[in-house]
Amino acid sequence: MAADDLREIALAIVANGKGILAADESTGTIGKRFDTIGVESTEESRRSYRNLLFTTPGFEEHVGGVILYDETIRQRADDGTPFPALLAGKGVVPGIKVDTGAHPLAGAPGEAVTEGLDGLRGRLQEYRGLGARFAKWRATISIGDGLPSDYALSANAHALARYAALCQEAGIVPIVEPEVLMDSDHSLDDCYEATSRTLERVYDALYEHRVDLEGTLLKPNMVIPGKGNADQASPARIAAATVHCFRRHVPAAVPGIVFLSGGQSEVEATVNLNAINQLDGRPWPLSFSYGRALQASALQAWRGQAENVEAAQAAFLHRARCNAAAARGEYTADMEALVST
Repeated sequence: MAADDLREIALAIVANGKGILAADESTGTIGKRFDTIGVESTEESRRSYRNLLFTTPGFEEHVGGVILYDETIRQRADDGTPFPALLAGKGVVPGIKVDTGAHPLAGAPGEAVTEGLDGLRGRLQEYRGLGARFAKWRATISIGDGLPSDYALSANAHALARYAALCQEAGIVPIVEPEVLMDSDHSLDDCYEATSRTLERVYDALYEHRVDLEGTLLKPNMVIPGKGNADQASPARIAAATVHCFRRHVPAAVPGIVFLSGGQSEVEATVNLNAINQLDGRPWPLSFSYGRALQASALQAWRGQAENVEAAQAAFLHRARCNAAAARGEYTADMEALVST
């Protein structure tokens, strides 16, 4: 696929405030989510839940792409339509998670490296045949005493770059996801430093591996304090630190940045995204690629009951609408009262 085609796909995903629904939870992860609502995780229950999300009327006005899991990309909607075709028919770009998870990095206690490069070229070809037009690979970066190490940053940047190059070879837009984790007590400044080092290393590796940045998307963390830090910064401080950091380290050639929620609540993720988009000096669209922050309310409303599908879809659509508004810097707290069915 030509470089211009990859760029057009990337731009379409984030056009007009649209973002990404991350529906790529592994079987184990979605099983834990289902446990919280008392629903047994089976292939059919997982299919039914994804069908609920993907058939929500009007969600395509706010969501430009959906990341699928290996099981999900092979499943079908209630009417027999393959999920990738269902999404594409709505103008939503189907994507796929292709890494096989983070594993302990040898010689680096407390740090991890993401695996999945073996056989990736063949898997990408298969996924493209199934309808995927973009992919995702997540690297996890920990903050702690002496962490992240240069070794861990290099190992993860190298893996992300090899993955991205293989994606573009296969005609698939790579989402590059280096996530600095927020599950510690680090400060806002600590996160800024770790994110800066991570982005610098990642973009060095992408250049070295001849990745065309115009045919990529970046899925990073916001610059945010750890959950255990007593100083939970205001949205204004988070926004200022995030935009400053990304202006220094992310090339303007990148078509868009889609933030992960990183454990923030639904409303927190929306409020912080909105604050980011109210600042000047942003050469890229700054949008969302949320999982829990788009789905938590919908999951609670659904609870595995067919009679709750409409209410669950309304909850999902509401969060999608709020986050698309935040991606344009137009979200207000009053919008939270406008849930409609």
